[in-house]
Amino acid sequence: EEYWPDTEGRDKRDTVTDFSLPAGTFFDAAMVHLLTTATLNRLREAYPEGRFEVPRFRPNLVVDSGGSGEGFMEQEWVGQTLGIGEEVRLKITGSCGRCVMTTLAQGELPKDTGILRAAVQHNAGNVGVYVSVARGGVIRCGDRVRLVD
Repeated sequence: EEYWPDTEGRDKRDTVTDFSLPAGTFFDAAMVHLLTTATLNRLREAYPEGRFEVPRFRPNLVVDSGGSGEGFMEQEWVGQTLGIGEEVRLKITGSCGRCVMTTLAQGELPKDTGILRAAVQHNAGNVGVYVSVARGGVIRCGDRVRLVD
């Protein structure tokens, strides 16, 4: 059995990735996943039949963009630092590519392959961003969120 099937355009199909996680942890590529309500709203517009609800994507932080954000706004933050409240600083390290897990039934959410299809068609499969903690602290609901650099 092959790691990658023979498919055109797959130059790296024989490359197996391997990295280790800190002991006692489990996460895909980053310790923190941040998602904005602007992204959820944009995906709902693209695929109104789908239930784009926060639990489906399991983020650590959800930023309510209110009326100020459009589309996939957090994608524009990659490489920048986000301030939350007075203390916390988060470095936006990259886009969060999603997998089939988002399409599976979860609690009251039904199985829906259209969820991932919409993310792929409208945002290259990304839903949210990966974040590293530059300066820790307490985050409270309602804290001001802003780009600081």
